[in-house]
Amino acid sequence: MAAIYSGISLKLKSKTTSWEDKLKLAHFAWISHQCFLPNKEQVLLDWARQSLVAFYKKRLELTEDVVERLWIYIDNILHSRKLQNLLQSGKTVTLQISLAKIINERIAELSHLESRRNACAILSCCQGILSTPALAVIYTAKQELLVALLSQLCWVACRQPHGAMVAPLFEVLHLALGQYRSLQQQRGNPRRAFMDVTEHLLQPCLVLRHLLSVGTWTQAGQGQLRQGLSREVRSQIEAVLRGGVFQAELLSSYKEELLDQQQGHTKTEAVKGLLAPLDTVVTRLVDAGYCEAAILVPVVAGSIALLYKLFLDSYFKEGNQLLCFQVLPKLFGCLRVSQLQQGQVRALTTPEWTAELLAVEQLLSSVADNSIYNIATDRLRHGEVQFRFYRRVAELLVNHAQAAVPAWFRCLKILMSLNHLILEPDLDDLLSSAWIDAEVTEFRTKKAQEALIHTLFQTYAKLRQVPQLFEEVLEVLCRPAAEALRQPVLASGPSAVLRACLLELPLSQVLDTWSLVLEKFQALVLPSVESDTDMALKSLSLSSLLHGVMSNMRSLDSSTPLPVIRRTQRMMERMLAELVRPLLSLLDPPGPKPEPWLQKVSDSALLLACTWAQVDAMLSLNCSQYCSVAGSPEGAALELSPLPSLLPGVGTQHWRKVEELTAQCDSLGRYCLEQLYLQRMKSTLMHAGFRSEAALQTLRADAAYILGSGRESLCRRTVASWDGQVGTVNALTYPVAHWHLVVSNLTVLISYLCPDDVRNLARVLLRTLPVSQVQEGLAEEEPHVSLGKISTAILHSALFPEMQPLHSAFLACVAAECSSILCSGTQTDLSLLSQQLPWLFEKDYTIMSHWENRFARSGPEGAEPRGEIAQTLLSMVQSDFPICLEEEEVQNILGLLEVVSALQLDSLSPPCHVLYFLLLLSMAVTRLGRSCSSSMALRFWMTCYRLLGCLQRGRSARSVFRIMYASDVFEIVLTSLFKVSRRFSVETDDPSWLEFLQVTGMFFEQHLQMLINIKLSLVLNFGKIITFLSRCKADVEAAPGMQSESSNSLAKQLLLVSLTKLCQVLGPFVQERRPLQEARSVLPELLQQAVLQTGAVLRLCSAPGRLPTALISSVSTLLQADLSQRHGGGGAEVAQVPGTTPLSHAVLYQDVYSQLLSELPALAGDVSSFQAAVRFLELFFLTPELHPKKDSVFTSLFHSMRKVLADPQIPTQVTQDLEPHLGALFTQMLEVGSTEDFRVVMQSILQGLDVRNAWKADLQATLSAVALLKLLLNCPLSAEKASLLWRACPQIITALALQNREACQEQPVALRVVGPILDVLAILLRQGEEAIGNPHHVCLAFSILLTVPLDHLKPPEYGSIFSRLHNVLFSILQCHPKVMLKAIPSFLNSFNRLVFSVMHEGRQKDKDKGSADDLPVIVECARLVERMYSHVAARAEDFTVFSPFMVAQYVTEVQKVTLYPAVKSLLQEGIYLILDLCTKPDVQFLRASLQPGARDVFKDLHNDYLKYHKAKHEGEKRYTV
Repeated sequence: MAAIYSGISLKLKSKTTSWEDKLKLAHFAWISHQCFLPNKEQVLLDWARQSLVAFYKKRLELTEDVVERLWIYIDNILHSRKLQNLLQSGKTVTLQISLAKIINERIAELSHLESRRNACAILSCCQGILSTPALAVIYTAKQELLVALLSQLCWVACRQPHGAMVAPLFEVLHLALGQYRSLQQQRGNPRRAFMDVTEHLLQPCLVLRHLLSVGTWTQAGQGQLRQGLSREVRSQIEAVLRGGVFQAELLSSYKEELLDQQQGHTKTEAVKGLLAPLDTVVTRLVDAGYCEAAILVPVVAGSIALLYKLFLDSYFKEGNQLLCFQVLPKLFGCLRVSQLQQGQVRALTTPEWTAELLAVEQLLSSVADNSIYNIATDRLRHGEVQFRFYRRVAELLVNHAQAAVPAWFRCLKILMSLNHLILEPDLDDLLSSAWIDAEVTEFRTKKAQEALIHTLFQTYAKLRQVPQLFEEVLEVLCRPAAEALRQPVLASGPSAVLRACLLELPLSQVLDTWSLVLEKFQALVLPSVESDTDMALKSLSLSSLLHGVMSNMRSLDSSTPLPVIRRTQRMMERMLAELVRPLLSLLDPPGPKPEPWLQKVSDSALLLACTWAQVDAMLSLNCSQYCSVAGSPEGAALELSPLPSLLPGVGTQHWRKVEELTAQCDSLGRYCLEQLYLQRMKSTLMHAGFRSEAALQTLRADAAYILGSGRESLCRRTVASWDGQVGTVNALTYPVAHWHLVVSNLTVLISYLCPDDVRNLARVLLRTLPVSQVQEGLAEEEPHVSLGKISTAILHSALFPEMQPLHSAFLACVAAECSSILCSGTQTDLSLLSQQLPWLFEKDYTIMSHWENRFARSGPEGAEPRGEIAQTLLSMVQSDFPICLEEEEVQNILGLLEVVSALQLDSLSPPCHVLYFLLLLSMAVTRLGRSCSSSMALRFWMTCYRLLGCLQRGRSARSVFRIMYASDVFEIVLTSLFKVSRRFSVETDDPSWLEFLQVTGMFFEQHLQMLINIKLSLVLNFGKIITFLSRCKADVEAAPGMQSESSNSLAKQLLLVSLTKLCQVLGPFVQERRPLQEARSVLPELLQQAVLQTGAVLRLCSAPGRLPTALISSVSTLLQADLSQRHGGGGAEVAQVPGTTPLSHAVLYQDVYSQLLSELPALAGDVSSFQAAVRFLELFFLTPELHPKKDSVFTSLFHSMRKVLADPQIPTQVTQDLEPHLGALFTQMLEVGSTEDFRVVMQSILQGLDVRNAWKADLQATLSAVALLKLLLNCPLSAEKASLLWRACPQIITALALQNREACQEQPVALRVVGPILDVLAILLRQGEEAIGNPHHVCLAFSILLTVPLDHLKPPEYGSIFSRLHNVLFSILQCHPKVMLKAIPSFLNSFNRLVFSVMHEGRQKDKDKGSADDLPVIVECARLVERMYSHVAARAEDFTVFSPFMVAQYVTEVQKVTLYPAVKSLLQEGIYLILDLCTKPDVQFLRASLQPGARDVFKDLHNDYLKYHKAKHEGEKRYTV
């Protein structure tokens, strides 16, 4: 044996043995169990290592292939299971430092593109070493090796490698960072740790972190690095930097460097030899040579924010605020923006500005979030050192405005929130660059701008200095500037901010602001506005600002102090006399075309006039002490007072000149003039004499002007959008603003519009509706209003049908559009078509009314005139219909029918109803060209028949039968469908075709049901229908030789649908014995014929021995009709009695029964087919004569139901959807079945609930048993059967508890089992209120509730489980009061789990940990908690003793989290009800016993309770009898 050992070693070391043989021998020696070698693993590893070391030290020459195979050989050994087992068994295998060194050297070479041949093998070897603790000692024992490895790995990653190398590189990096972090945590030499990080790791780690943050390897299309691994590496880098640069031991060194060295102990505590740690970090950070110039700016910017965050995480505590601030200027100095003031750097590009401003924002946010800046402390103790720094930052930001960068606005916002004095010296420049002169278009930037303006106004509102702020705004507005380039001052964002601010201000400050704007307008703008375009533009800006102040201030009322009312009145009078009228007097154009300045002045003047009129009307209505210049609409002399004018003191002649001026272009002035006319209409309607002829003429004239003013602009089909603010109305947005004005005031205008105006309004409404899904999608994305959005809103408004003139005119417009498209597709003479289909040429409803009157006077029912239209249509359908539509025309009609579908067709007037019925019927029978695809054709026909069905349900449906017989409509439609089916190429099982059959069947059903409801010539109509269907059946039976099999199959299905609907409608009518005397003997015969024909057609449609699933509903209907003709006065009981006449199709029913028993689980995917199948099985079960003699139908049906419930292929949601249908069948079975059958059911359920099924992982057996039990509990039971159920109840509850415990122990939790168990438990507890006698069985429910976990669930799952737990608790509380007497602690334990869970889930999370989309689920759960609190409070006598403990538990838990406001408000409303139960001693006990933090929370909670809840409650008691 010794020879074997020495032989292998000698051959491996021999120079004569080829390297190929050496590698093979080494491989054999490793894997072979027959090769015995002392310390074989160590020997083989040392041989491979020595060979590689010799090669890399140039002592041995090897080919690249041999080198690669040596690395692979070492890698295979390191990753082998054999080596791992040896190490686990305690055997020592030692790696030499030389191996670690050559690995580090090779990794250092990987940054060069030409040196990556063995990269993956080397990285894999390194991964094998680092992932095995026994081998990783080679690195952890010699820290410099690990630091070097980590540094080289980071530098390699910074070169941004791609391909197969990325994943192993980051795996090794992840392991190396973990090992180094472990060394850091061992708290060695802090100076060495600091130097290792700053000298070797800081720069590569920061560059790598930046690359990971921007998604270099995780972006779409690359996918080379897992998101999770990327986050972990980034987190490790941050931990390594914090552990090296910001150690707790270095705090003294930072204090010595950053603070004044007046404290003698600082030097002694500082780490020896480490005097300026921050300067060291900053020097390494700003070194320009460690990364590419292209990414240096974002790397430095991102790193500064990170380093400051890590510094605060490590050292921030009370008393260290100044130290934490002193870091800020040094880090800020690393940014290029800090050197712009001195002109030391070139101008920055927009991406560089974005990166650096984001860093500044994060720095300032950290200051604000950690309360580092205290204004008083900074001023009194530190000589305003912080304030001066923030002022420098503010000057920098204001002097170098970057309005295109959202972070610039956010930085200014934070500075404003820190201290308004920081920005106040530059307030004018700030307002100019951030608001008035800023060009902001991008949505995110607008939001940032709005947030800044909001903070600005909010701050000055709190300081009560809004007038001073407006003074600065006015200074900026009145500066010389390129006014034409300015954006509107009050767009939607700033306007909303101003509104919120003014509502909070006292009226005196609002009046001060108003006076300030007015004086500035009078002093600086009004004298120079004439012939000066820039001044005219300034006047428009000031008018917009004045409009914003006046429109958004709080209104006066009877409680307003009289001095404020008088001052407001003086302001109104002054504004009218000194500003509005002088501006209006300028609107007298000398020539036909106004100059630009005059146009802007007219906009300004009319905006102020409109605002003045609206505010004057509002003040007059709300404040009785306000005396309007225009005269009050109240008082005794109203009837004698003249009608309101547009504006006091301005004559009619001048208004005509103004109208001429505004009519020359779409402008703000025209829109404001419309507003003035609208305001006059409202004032006139409030006038006592508004019913006089003069008032009516004025109202009609004003309404006509408003509508006519923008008529031309609406014809231009603008796609612009408008933000809803008056100041942003211009030539582009005027059509939208005008249409918005008209539509939002339709209820005022519509009564005073002439018929032509109403028709024009209807045409505009139809034209501006979005006609395609693409436009609708765009409209939804656009945040502002557009023509399409406005029109869609009025179309779906509940008020639209109430505006009868407009509704009727709109319907006429749609009908005219549809008719014109149909006429465009005609293939015959239009004059002939106008005689055949006159309704297509109908301009109003006169022809319809003429037909109604003519046919109503035309004698008996069988008279010819009533069939005139039908015969014409039928002859046109039987021949080639003269209208043929191609694809484009069909698409256009479909767009119009979509509009019709949005209208309420059930309330049309009789003429309109008849017109639409004939129009839709004409469309339904129209031929479609070859360019129209099958899917579009089916969609078109389905839309037509759906709308025809809607008309059939309308209140005017009877009017159709005045001009046509129901049987004629039936024949026309079915003839058209048969003709279509011959030319249509579609499979009979195509989903779209089956949907079409369903829609047409619904139309037939509604049509025939209407005939039954109005009892109109039943014998005549049903007789003609049966005769027609008999002819159709004969044609279908004779067709196979003349038609293709496909078209004949479609015709059979159409015929079967029509016959089925006939049986479905006629059967119940005959069964109830409601027919009139003359029809009582005829209708049953007709029903018999229909049943026979339906059965025959069913056989034609069926494959030999099998019925298609789509036809199951037909069999169910046929069986019901067959039974109804034998039993007169239905019901399940009657159906059980054998009839004297045998069923017509008994064999068919039995075949279908056999088929459904085996196929019922397969039908679960189609709910409609499954419902039809279950209905058939119900009827079959209730018809004993059909039952097979051998097998029990009850047993067969029960086993079939179990198969459905236990089928693993059926999703849980589908099973839940099927439960109502199965429940109906189960109810009938239990009602008729015997006690023995019920015992079989109970035995099956108990077997399924056996816990052994859970141990065997037979999930479906448990689920089916729980589902069966739920169905059983929802069924009415006889006394004997109920007794059997409740005797087994203890066994059932125990089994549920065991099943629940097993399901909750699985990972993840088997929620498919837990949810249904909780449902069944709640039902058992509710229904067992009197039957469950043992309290122990009720208390078992608490153990079930406490077992169900509520953490680590997805939001939908959480909401579902939570509501079920709540239901169980509620069932115990409400239905088992005796048990609750002793079980209140258990109840509260279960309930508190729900409360604490809602708090945990409803806390405000980080952006990457939660989504606001999950909030509705949590809010609903919080609502359930509030409801349970109310139920508990209603049982005051039981819970009073426990109320302080409930409050204490709530307070203790709520202090740990910050809840979303919606969740917090609901929980507080609930706990207030418990506080109602607490006595004064309870409150004192809570204040004394709670911990300090919880005590503060309770104090706030109790104060809010007294302020909001108790005060309101006591206020309500005052009004209670």
